[in-house]
Amino acid sequence: MKKIALTILSIAILIGISFFIISSKKNKNEAVAYNNDQTEKVIPIKTVEKSDTITIVAVGDVMLGTNYPTSPNYLPPNNDCSSLMAPVISYLRDADLTFGNSEGAFSDKPEYAKSCNDPEWCYRFSMPTKYVNCLVDAGFDVVSIANNHLYDLGTYGKDMTIKTLQDAELNFAGTPDFPLDTFTINGVKYGFCAFAPSEDTCQITDYQTMHETVKKLDEMCQIVIVSFHGVAKGNKYEHLTFDYEYFLGQNRGNVHRFAHIAVDAGADIVIGHGPHVTRAIELYNDRFIAYSLGNFCTYRRFNIQGVNGIAPIIKLWIDKDGKFIKAKITPVYQDKMTGTKYDEQGRIIKRMQELIAEDFPNGTLKITDEGLILKKE
Repeated sequence: MKKIALTILSIAILIGISFFIISSKKNKNEAVAYNNDQTEKVIPIKTVEKSDTITIVAVGDVMLGTNYPTSPNYLPPNNDCSSLMAPVISYLRDADLTFGNSEGAFSDKPEYAKSCNDPEWCYRFSMPTKYVNCLVDAGFDVVSIANNHLYDLGTYGKDMTIKTLQDAELNFAGTPDFPLDTFTINGVKYGFCAFAPSEDTCQITDYQTMHETVKKLDEMCQIVIVSFHGVAKGNKYEHLTFDYEYFLGQNRGNVHRFAHIAVDAGADIVIGHGPHVTRAIELYNDRFIAYSLGNFCTYRRFNIQGVNGIAPIIKLWIDKDGKFIKAKITPVYQDKMTGTKYDEQGRIIKRMQELIAEDFPNGTLKITDEGLILKKE
């Protein structure tokens, strides 16, 4: 009986050890994230080179096609968005974390779109819910939903967008009910929040609330990323005004002041969008600020002529404290019907060189002709 008991005990120990080993292996391939409701979820760890630095890829506006209006059709061929970012997907995936601005709602019911007299000229962005998979497949980890198109289908569209992102386990923030998000990737805990001047979003002009939100995230997280959607729209608004900007009667924020307050509160990276063109970049207290990353992948319904159609993919290297080390611009452009492609001409690199020279002549960043963003010596 003793031999039988010892045998049973030995088998039990072996089973326990095997389970522990299997569980340990699983945990090495997963990362825990806590979404806005603080419920635990799992994010696959990206295959990136481990080092003492953190890499982050950031892009501007993303709108992969809209099912409103139903005629004419503004969806990609065969209702498949997978080809739109395919030529640049390797750049998007090449980071610990990838961010973009989700410009619009996710919905399969375009009939909920807010009414307008002429759908041809009413811009209602309703991306089919399955399109969220294109963001996930491209490597996006977190998106901003704080923008003027989130409510294009009213409260229904906003609620469906949140559900779609939650189901896809894609991190997000930007509304009063979801003002921030925290999640962990590769052992680094990130905090994220987003702001806009639009109704029922976290307000870009409410500096006190923004400061409190960022400070809270800084106390909870290792790296804090802040996003904003604001300023005037169009190719006449490439330059910062260093003051409040108004468009169609709406106060769309003083983004220079906003960004500096955010960094002072604990933000490590501030990424802007809103004018549909790229703006200058700045280094403030060793933290990187991009005042707009322009139109990255905006299918059909956007003006992508001239400077509206070129944009950067920016890859950042920061240290474990969030301090800027260096960055790299991958220049891209959009073809109206086929999506985003690498720009062999590197047009956005030259334009960003001009923008920082004009807007921040005494700034501490420089951009090389190859697209490297470095501190001035």
